[in-house]
Amino acid sequence: MSQPLVEYQAKNHIATITMNDPKTLNAFSTSLKEAMVAALNQADTDEQVRVIVLQGAGHNFSSGGHIGEMLENGMEKDALATKLNFMVGEVAEISLKLRNIHKPIIAKLEGAVAGAGMNLALTCDFRIAADNAKFVQAFVNIGLVPDAGGIYLLTQLIGVAKTTEMVMLGDKLKAEDMARLNLVNTVVSADELDASVNALATRLSNLPGKALASMKHMLNVHAYAGLNEALDMEVDQQTMLAKTDDFREGISAFMEKRMPVYVGK
Repeated sequence: MSQPLVEYQAKNHIATITMNDPKTLNAFSTSLKEAMVAALNQADTDEQVRVIVLQGAGHNFSSGGHIGEMLENGMEKDALATKLNFMVGEVAEISLKLRNIHKPIIAKLEGAVAGAGMNLALTCDFRIAADNAKFVQAFVNIGLVPDAGGIYLLTQLIGVAKTTEMVMLGDKLKAEDMARLNLVNTVVSADELDASVNALATRLSNLPGKALASMKHMLNVHAYAGLNEALDMEVDQQTMLAKTDDFREGISAFMEKRMPVYVGK
């Protein structure tokens, strides 16, 4: 019997949601997204749950978008644009859900934290990273813009200059780099990750939940008011870029494991 794409466990007022597709490094397919939204809804409506932990199976958080699904209808421009339009909208729904649940959400980060995976982690309230975590805004490498709120979230958190560097260059960052940028709360050894996340979740679960919910609501109003508009813009931009020759070259090079040659078309 196949394992569920998302596992859900609730214990001691803490819901743990695990993305469970290790063979793709927990890439965001439509099926995984649907299961994840269902799990988040379950945690949101369960009055016994006070804190949510989001993690990935196989010692990786998430590699981002599911390339296989992206290409399942072929490489023709309109087919790619239609698929990208749908997939970017799907991951946007998760970003909004993570902000609109008025319970603290902790992202437990290890291994690959890439693309949409990194941006969904930025949408959470707390981020604890293992020292083996690797972060990257990989979109530029295949001719796309960040999704899941990436540019909006980064400019809110670290400003325009560093955001520009991160998204335009697409460099890989270590956990300590993320800590210097204040993009993660804590960096611990891989062996300490479980205990550190559990300690924070337990501490939050013992605090007044109504006050925490009001704080998250106020943070959404003051710091995330433009998220919905930014997500809509991502869908439009991604749909347009999916029809470019550069995107097709980027995705072909990725699949063929070679360097892309871009022509600006």
